[in-house]
Amino acid sequence: STTAAAAKAVPKFRYLSAWFCPFAHRATLALEHHADRVDYEWVEALGWEQRKDDNNVTGTGQEWWYHWKADELKRSNPSALVPTLIPVDPQTGEADESRSVYESLVTIDFIDQISGATGKDRLVSEDPYEAARCRVWAEKVNRDCCSPYYGVLVRKEDGERMEHFEQLIGGLKAFSRELKKTSGPLFLADAQLSNVDLALLPWAFRYYVFEHYRGPDYVISTSDAELEPYHEWYDHVMSLDSVKRTLP
Repeated sequence: STTAAAAKAVPKFRYLSAWFCPFAHRATLALEHHADRVDYEWVEALGWEQRKDDNNVTGTGQEWWYHWKADELKRSNPSALVPTLIPVDPQTGEADESRSVYESLVTIDFIDQISGATGKDRLVSEDPYEAARCRVWAEKVNRDCCSPYYGVLVRKEDGERMEHFEQLIGGLKAFSRELKKTSGPLFLADAQLSNVDLALLPWAFRYYVFEHYRGPDYVISTSDAELEPYHEWYDHVMSLDSVKRTLP
């Protein structure tokens, strides 16, 4: 039947992920954006768990935290990192680990392409020039708005933490200037969700932890006019149902 043929045509994946990971969150956002076009089974594939310290490794006799990774993840991704997508044969139900797809920005583009979406449903513009601009900016926000996040939280010296925070703010201001080039509020015109939006969103959602762990000097200003486009962007993406479904 036509319905059965359509169902068979929907790509299926085992989605090796981790609920807490912002890199995996990118792929989850793409999967939920294309929820009607791509089918997936979530597999929690890495994390931490407490195990009994039988050998007194900690020196306290108490349980310690163990970082585990699923064998399936180690087999299908040379780096054993999430997100990793493993295609599933819709007829046999067998997963083909030899064709796994990984790296968070790559998974966004891959999911978008395999979904068969067209027009404004695409996350990568059908306009080759806009698609190129998006790929440049997905890498740029990754470098300038996501990577410094870890410097703010991990660095020991306040001066180093602030240096990373200022780099992040500079990245958000550059993003804000780029947002002004189209009708907004998203990166592409006419509120078309894109790979750039999905590249940044998992970290933007987590920026609130700065104040909790580093204090009021690390709050992203809501009164800075240069950041106004960023805040409008954030409010819009956070209102989308496909985004709300992904929030941990």
